[in-house]
Amino acid sequence: MSTEPIFKAIFDDSWGSLPAVFRKHYANRASSDDKVVVEGSLDLLCRAHMKILSPLLWLMGGAPPSNEKNVRVTVQFTSSKEGAVFHFDRVFHFGNRKPHRFQSRMLQVKGNEVVEIMRFGICWRMHYVWQGDKVILRHKGYAWHLFNCFIPLPISWLIGRSDAEEIAVSDDEFDMSATITHPLFGRVYEYSGRFKVVEEA
Repeated sequence: MSTEPIFKAIFDDSWGSLPAVFRKHYANRASSDDKVVVEGSLDLLCRAHMKILSPLLWLMGGAPPSNEKNVRVTVQFTSSKEGAVFHFDRVFHFGNRKPHRFQSRMLQVKGNEVVEIMRFGICWRMHYVWQGDKVILRHKGYAWHLFNCFIPLPISWLIGRSDAEEIAVSDDEFDMSATITHPLFGRVYEYSGRFKVVEEA
């Protein structure tokens, strides 16, 4: 079991500059039973282009393609005995239908390049950057995870580019937002809200 957080190597020299809430958020160590839990609420906005693709999005098991305000969300970040794998388990609690679960896992590729693996091996590739006062997840494309290989998927023209950012609010709270921006239709999907760390590793 590593004594260092998985994300310390990803943020590298910036790790010591991160606010306390992010060092809690990203505290999970490799090959451990560490678990961090955050709770909050999100506003979801899904425009027409993503509505057309919603069957594909539901199949992928990703974020729900919905238009709703103040959706309560619980997220567990857990480590894995597999090694330096950072697991996400998100539950969206909708008031008018059953909860939606979005599970994925993150792996460091090299340096600050990270890949998030979703259902059926569909991946979002990104760079993790600490910039000024925020953590930025900068789009690097999509891929398919097959036999430990990441095969580029040129589908940004169809889905759009995905980006996200997190901003510290206090030692226990952070604001976050995620967007999908299509080259023709502009911002077609987004969610944003505030989370609080309720269980530390």
